[in-house]
This record gives sequence, structure tokens and C-alpha cells, in this order.
Amino acid sequence: MDFDALTLVLLVLVIPVSFVLSAAAGLGGSLILIPGLMIAIGTREGIAVAALLLACNNIAKVVVYRKTLPWAASALVAAAVIAGSALGATLMLQVPEAWVRYGVAAMLLLTLAGDFFTQGSVRKAWAVFLAFVSGSTSGFSGTSGPLKGIALRSLQLERFYFVGAASLVSMLGDITKALVFSQAGLITTTHLILAGGLVPVMAGCTLLGRKINREVGEKWYSVLFWTVMGGYLIRLMVV
Repeated sequence: MDFDALTLVLLVLVIPVSFVLSAAAGLGGSLILIPGLMIAIGTREGIAVAALLLACNNIAKVVVYRKTLPWAASALVAAAVIAGSALGATLMLQVPEAWVRYGVAAMLLLTLAGDFFTQGSVRKAWAVFLAFVSGSTSGFSGTSGPLKGIALRSLQLERFYFVGAASLVSMLGDITKALVFSQAGLITTTHLILAGGLVPVMAGCTLLGRKINREVGEKWYSVLFWTVMGGYLIRLMVV
């Protein structure tokens, strides 16, 4: 990968910010990282490399949030994301990305309504369905944030456990995508070296993101969460 000076500066800014946001909110890294990598290296390769970097970063998040990982509560959502991610990544080269962007935007608006009206077992089933769809759309466009966020929110987890669940589910989904993209030749040795070189950055940004998460209250964390969701919606509609 050969970058000009402007692109290199862009990535130096974009990559750490995406990692900090992801660790603070539990998700949102792809909101910043995907557009940056798409500009730098192209759409398909950018999505593939972002999956690799986010998978590695989510491993760091899982380690940092290891004491608040709701394994049982998020098991079905995680399984659904893995299945959806494998399907979406496999079909990425065949389906126009624009269809996915507008479909995800429409689904997000529907899920906002569903979040108010679904209760009990219906809410849990809805969360699993959204998790599968989020994984599938992530394979197409690199972005699963809005649906995944709503799916996990439907589990009604306490804030720290929500971030732990988001880190765990995101890690599994991104690893699945990275494996599929690697088999397709979209992830090369150069990309793996880049990911390895960024490990210290991931560690530092994850610790900073956790510090931010601990210091904000429930009200401001809710503002952060819905700001990220709004950012995803805007990006899906205009990018």
C-alpha cells in the first residue's frame, strides 16, 4: 500500500479516533474508519482491511472489558452476527452497496419504533433477528453499527455490560468477515503487518476509551450512543 502525504495524515488521524470512539461507546469504529480506508485504498479493499483492524481492536477491547462480558446474555446475538457476517461478506462482491445502505437506513428507523413496542421474549427474538441482519449488512458495506447497536440495546444491559457485549459481538463478527475476505485475497501479508504495527495504538486508544466510558454518566453515555447511531444513519444515506 502506497499512500501520498495527505492520505497518510488522514489515516494517522482517523485510525486512533475510530479506536477511541469504539472503546468509549462499545461500537462506532467503522463509522470513521471505513470512509477513511475507502478514500485511501478503495471501497472493497478498504472494507476488508477495516474488518481486519477492527477485529484486532475488538480483541483489545474484550481484554480490557473482560470483567463485564455478558457471555450468556449475548450468546444468541453473537451467533446471529457470526452467521450474518459470513453471509454478507460472501455476497459483498455481488450486491450493489447502495441497496444495502438504504435498506439498513430503513431498518434502523423501523427498529427505533420496535424498541418502544417490543417486550419480553419478543424483544429478545427481535434482537437476534437484528443481529443477523446487522452481520449481513456489515459484510456488504462494512457497517453494522446501527442495527447491532439496537440489537444489543434490546437486551437492556447495564452500560458497562453493554460495552462489553458490543466488544465481544463486534470481535466475533469482524473476525468472521476478515477470514472470508482473506480467503478471497482481499487481505494480504502487508495488511497483516499493518495490523501488527498498530497493536500499541489499539492498546492505548482502548484504555483511553474505557476511561471516557467510566467518567461519563448514564445520561451522557446515552447521548454518545445515539450520536453514534445518528452518525451511522447519516453516513448510510449520503455516502
